[in-house]
Amino acid sequence: MKLKKIIGLAAIALSAAMMMPQTSSAQIGKNLINKAKEAANNAVSGNSSSSSSSSTPSNSTSGNTGGSTAQANSGTKGNGKTYYVSASGSGRADGLSASTPKKDLQAVLNLIRDNNENGATVKVAEGNYLGYMNAGYIEIYNWITLEGGYNSDFSQRDPLKYITKIEPDQSHKGTNGNKGLITISKLDDVLSTKILGTLTIDGFMVNMGYETDYMPNDPSDPKNWCPNTNFETGRMLEPDNSVQHQLMHSDAAIAGNVVIKNCLFANGDYFGIQINTRRGEIEIFNCVFVGNRYSGVRIDGWDKKTGTSSHVNFHHNTVGFSWCRTKEQEDMGYGYEFMTAVNADVHHNIFLCNNYSALARTHVMSGPDAVIEAKRVTNIYDNAFFMNAADLQLPSAGGGKWTNVKCAQFEDLDEKTVPKVEGNFEMQSGDAFIKVIDPDYLEAFSNLKLVSSSSFDRNSAANQYRSAHGQNMQGTTTVRGNMYANRYKIDYAMKLFGAKSGYGAQKN
Repeated sequence: MKLKKIIGLAAIALSAAMMMPQTSSAQIGKNLINKAKEAANNAVSGNSSSSSSSSTPSNSTSGNTGGSTAQANSGTKGNGKTYYVSASGSGRADGLSASTPKKDLQAVLNLIRDNNENGATVKVAEGNYLGYMNAGYIEIYNWITLEGGYNSDFSQRDPLKYITKIEPDQSHKGTNGNKGLITISKLDDVLSTKILGTLTIDGFMVNMGYETDYMPNDPSDPKNWCPNTNFETGRMLEPDNSVQHQLMHSDAAIAGNVVIKNCLFANGDYFGIQINTRRGEIEIFNCVFVGNRYSGVRIDGWDKKTGTSSHVNFHHNTVGFSWCRTKEQEDMGYGYEFMTAVNADVHHNIFLCNNYSALARTHVMSGPDAVIEAKRVTNIYDNAFFMNAADLQLPSAGGGKWTNVKCAQFEDLDEKTVPKVEGNFEMQSGDAFIKVIDPDYLEAFSNLKLVSSSSFDRNSAANQYRSAHGQNMQGTTTVRGNMYANRYKIDYAMKLFGAKSGYGAQKN
């Protein structure tokens, strides 16, 4: 669009506003002018209609308390085709109408990839979607809107009623390898410095609780770590760490905006969300994260070529029962991790019963990259905390392991590190929110204990023999506890939506 045409659009908008009744002219004129400005900005910046380079500034300290930042800045409804997917659909249908939905979600995602249809919208009806030939995961290749929560004929949408899920079971072990249950693939461009587009994932339940291995739910055997028969499982069996199997991850740094909303991420054995970014706005809101090992959310990465970093707006989420790396419970177990060179606003969330800390700001850059670290802005405000081992974990200034901070101490944090800290509070045991937590899970966690025992015997015949031949003596250490990453019941996880007005995940 040429500049003369843009000016003409603005003039028409002003003339139209002046001719309208006084009660509506100001607002309508303002809307028309904004549209003209938007067209001008797109023309000047060279943006395509499917994406926008506008995003929240990475050094913002004001935060966003209402609505979606990345969605508002980039528009996530798309300008391409709309596809329909239903568990009762057909593999041979075109998927282009509510009456002809395709059955295989991955088939639609592959079609969009093959046609390079950035801006497409995929509407998905209730059901369990497990990818191509039920491999146990889906893979996204384009800047699209993926929208679950529709009823079977697409006449209604309610993600909490019409459950659209990715929930593999034991039969999928080995078929999904290192793929996340939702894998974001190749949404990068190492030669570009622009925001390439917006990906929106909205209204999905992602649960690994039926694929993960657990001990039996038999409390009579202490090795099961099962407090009582109301638990669905005993403790999680630690998986082979050579297989990194997140609930959601990216296989490359993402060079654009990502919006994740109205989703449930449950019982992950290796992170809830772990994605790498190159630039752009990452917004995660109105989601529940529960029962995930390592951490609920980790957003990594920055663009070393340009020195730019992403901004994360993490708000109105409920994050609970994030478990440590191992049953010895010595590290990890975070709700949300602030990663190096990534700016973040964390606000209006509920963090409850996270095994090591609700928040972690333990990763810092030093040496030549210290100048980048100094520019990082991480705000923590208006969050509710309940019974976390720590509310914030920092590197130790005295050479120890970590510094654990409760939310009442946030105002004493370095203002350069965490500029905005007001409004955080510790929920009390009488808060109505506590009643929606699985009572058995909460009771066991509140009495969490670990007991170690050793079978090492220096004078045993085997160790005497090993010592005489210059070999290390051996023994075993056994750790027993009352629980560790036991599967959290999905019906109780769903109750966390809307459990506390204004904080955490809401129903709408």
